[in-house]
Amino acid sequence: MALGLGPAAVSLVGYTPMFILPTLNFTVGQVAVVCETLEESGDIERLKRFLWSLPVAHPNCTDLNKNEAVLRARAVVAFHTGNFRELYSIVENNRFSRHSHDKLQAMWLEAHYHEAEELRSRPLGPVDKYRIRKKFPLPRTIWDGEQKTHCFKERTRSLLREWYLQDPYPNLTKKRELAHATGLTPTQVGNWFKNRRQRDRAAGAKNR
Repeated sequence: MALGLGPAAVSLVGYTPMFILPTLNFTVGQVAVVCETLEESGDIERLKRFLWSLPVAHPNCTDLNKNEAVLRARAVVAFHTGNFRELYSIVENNRFSRHSHDKLQAMWLEAHYHEAEELRSRPLGPVDKYRIRKKFPLPRTIWDGEQKTHCFKERTRSLLREWYLQDPYPNLTKKRELAHATGLTPTQVGNWFKNRRQRDRAAGAKNR
């Protein structure tokens, strides 16, 4: 008995979908290890590609999306690609351990500084940065209550000063090494060295 199906409908009989959402063959722990390794290497492009390659279907999808290493990796990629809205959302809506605080704090502040500079079309001075920090305080999700001095914790500034005395012009490898040691980003480290050199040159000119 004819069913009166048109050609399009007939073509769907026995149709098997070609596109099936991929499932993740790695455990959440394994994904976290890869994220941490790529983050520590400073290879943001590979980290970004890895995160984008993660399938949307996973038996432990909730655990994956709440894993701190994965969240921190997403925040790092968001920061380096200029997607500050995503960075703020990740930081504000997830609580992180103290191990992640320094790096996330640095990115939080640097992102707000960058947005303010873009808006004002000029570099920010110390007073401008102070006002930005007051306007956009660190969320409790990444702040342990320790007071900061000039944006960085005192132990971080001490380490930066020690390295500066050894080499005021660190190369990219040294910046990444110092960033890993302090929990900052290589950009943040580079900016600190640049500002310190400028202050030293100004002080030298004044003394002459």
